[in-house]
Amino acid sequence: MAVHIRLRRIGKNPKGKPHFRVTVFDERRGRDGRFIEELGFYSPITGEAKLKIERIQYWIKNGAQPSLTVKSLIKKATKAGK
Repeated sequence: MAVHIRLRRIGKNPKGKPHFRVTVFDERRGRDGRFIEELGFYSPITGEAKLKIERIQYWIKNGAQPSLTVKSLIKKATKAGK
C-alpha cells in the first residue's frame, strides 16, 4: 500500500474561505476521500499552518510520500520552529 501525505480541502466552495487539512491517504483514494490520519491544517488566506511534525516524520520514515505543497509547509514549519 503506497501512502501519501497531502491536503484535503474543508473550506467553503468555490469563492469562500478555503482551509485544508494535512492528511495521510492511501494513494488509491480521492482528495476528499477516506484518510488514515490527520496531521494538521493550513489556511492559505492567513498563511497559518499547524502541523504535527513528529507524526509527519514518522510517516515519512515508514515510506509515505509528501506532496510538493506539504513539503513546502514542512520546510516553513521547521524553519519557524528553530
